[in-house]
Order: sequence, then C-alpha cells, then structure tokens
Amino acid sequence: MSGAIAGVSPATEKEVTIMTVWPSIAATAYGRWWGRRFGNSVGLTLFGVPITFGRLMALVSIPFILPVYFHMLIPKLPFVFWGVHNDACRRYRLTNRRVVVEQAFGGGEQQSVSLDRFDSIETEVLPGQEWYPAGDLIFRNGQIETFRLSGVPHPEPFRRTCLKARDGFVGVQKARDQGVAI
Repeated sequence: MSGAIAGVSPATEKEVTIMTVWPSIAATAYGRWWGRRFGNSVGLTLFGVPITFGRLMALVSIPFILPVYFHMLIPKLPFVFWGVHNDACRRYRLTNRRVVVEQAFGGGEQQSVSLDRFDSIETEVLPGQEWYPAGDLIFRNGQIETFRLSGVPHPEPFRRTCLKARDGFVGVQKARDQGVAI
C-alpha cells in the first residue's frame, strides 16, 4: 500500500498535534480541597432530588471557585495580552513525537517527554479529584516515574490515546532500526 493517510505526517518531517487537553481545577490543591467538600453525601432526598451537604457547598462556593478557574485561563498577568506569562494557564498536548506541557496561546513549553521514554501510564485519582472527575496521569518507564500530568479531566481517553501514539512511534522506530522503514 503506497497511498497517504489523510491527516498523518511522518515524525521525521514535522511535529503534529494529536490531542490537546486543558487541566481541570482539580490540578490545584485549592480545587482538590473544594472537591473533597463537594463529595460529602450526607443529606436527604426531597421529591426525588438528592439534597446533600456537598451539593450545597458546591452552590455556596461558586464565588470562591470562579476566580481560580478564570486565573487558569488568563495567559498573561496583570492583563490578558500584556504582562508576564501566567504559569497556571497551561495545556497538555499530545503530538506524534511527545507529550508536552505548555503555556497556552503561544507562551512556550514548560515540560515534555518523548513517546519512547515511557512504557506505561497509570491513572491516580487524588482525594478531591473524583468529584470533578479528573485524575493525574503518571508516565512510567518500568518502575521509574518519568512524567506526571496533574488534574487531567476524564483521564482515561487521554491515557489510551497517549498509549496508542506511543505504540505507533516506537513501532516505526523499531522498523527504521531494522532497516524496514525509511
């Protein structure tokens, strides 16, 4: 088969984004603290609607959570377009070569790991993250933790996509080493 596949670019030519994920508020200690409060299921059911202490806390906490949420979306401080880069405004990007933590909106790379530097990915849900639902993705090479993404919303689809991209990247590297692929 010699035809090209639409949307696929060889890793040797250029780096192409496969998937982008923005971290949840559960990536912060403040967000996890509130998440532990929201998870409280003590309460009663009134006309088929559960009224719990956690749900009431979620309603009351809106003025306290919104500033943190918007702080994670503002690329530069003190203004949106001028000022210093806001480290809290970041995103996780999976490419055909690596997993990157970067400043959103062209702010630059903070960290990255090559797709051949891990062999498994574990999901760890910290206390308070289960309410959002979010979790940390731990990239491991054997028993060694090589990389961690905090507060990934719905982490399982991103984990599976990272593993599929890794399998393709490592497979092509092995074929190239054996002289099968150019």
